[in-house]
Amino acid sequence: MKSNGIFSNMRARVLLLMLFNMIIPLHTTAAETAASGDVDFSIRFFDRRIYYVENDPIYIQVTITNNSPATYRFKLADERVFSLDFDVRTVSNRSLEPADILTRKRTQYQQIFFREIAVESGESFSFVEDLRNYVNLKEPGSLVVKAYLYPELFRPGIIKTAALGSNSVPAAAFGLLESKRLSLSLRPPVVTGPDGIPLEMDVATNAVLVRERLAPDQVVEYMITARQKSQWEKFFLYLDLESMLSRDAVRQRKWIAESEEGRRRMIEQYRLELQSNVSDGTISVIPTSFTIQRTQYNSFEGSVTVLEKFRNDNNNTFTELKQYTYYVRLKDNIWTIVDYSVVNMGTE
Repeated sequence: MKSNGIFSNMRARVLLLMLFNMIIPLHTTAAETAASGDVDFSIRFFDRRIYYVENDPIYIQVTITNNSPATYRFKLADERVFSLDFDVRTVSNRSLEPADILTRKRTQYQQIFFREIAVESGESFSFVEDLRNYVNLKEPGSLVVKAYLYPELFRPGIIKTAALGSNSVPAAAFGLLESKRLSLSLRPPVVTGPDGIPLEMDVATNAVLVRERLAPDQVVEYMITARQKSQWEKFFLYLDLESMLSRDAVRQRKWIAESEEGRRRMIEQYRLELQSNVSDGTISVIPTSFTIQRTQYNSFEGSVTVLEKFRNDNNNTFTELKQYTYYVRLKDNIWTIVDYSVVNMGTE
């Protein structure tokens, strides 16, 4: 009886050991998973547009994708500077200085609050950060951006010094996640004309685009032709985005309630919407041809009616006809488009 008890205890221990060995692989540490390359860490522009050397935010979307069979866990600080880093370099491999706000946050005595994020197998986790909170971006030029994630939070003088800027030591060896390179082009500050109107830059020639004193029909023709050639900087030159944005009552109420910074973000977002929304009936749809039918205006406002034609299928079997009416307004001796309407005119 006694020997049976001993054997029973041994069998129980063997079973517990087997179960323990089966469970251990399901709880790999962040450093082990990062070193194995089963976790993908990527960055992209959240709202890609033309970036200038100014204080407008440059939003970067950070994504962690778990390709491993186990759950990937990491610590995400409330102050993201203790979880994330950016290495930005010029084409000559000169590293840019950290932003002042980054240095202040990392050097002051404080408690670091964080939460543990669990990314299950096959899932992703994303968040958005402003690059200007990490790097001092004061000079125009072509830059290369890399991001690093600290799964166990940032520790001065240990991880970053060893990983960033080192070609011989891989970031994963320190438990870091490292992204691929992202190209960033910073343009000189926006030039303002003598009348206070911001001047756009021609992408092709890098020359300043100046609003000229064109007649209302010439303004509309300029805008449509620019869209046909996919020249966005010229397309937006004579659009009063603030007035066009206020066409919607909900947006108008939000505009009134917003701060100056909030209004600037609304205009940037609306500009992006126009660039990406090429659905039927929008101002950014490209016509195959157009004819200006009627122009009416007085000393401060007017309208231009245009018949625009659109190919509606790949076989070019028929053409849609739409009548656009562009409403213009005179400000500082410059006509700009403030609104538009569309009427379907059938097909041909």
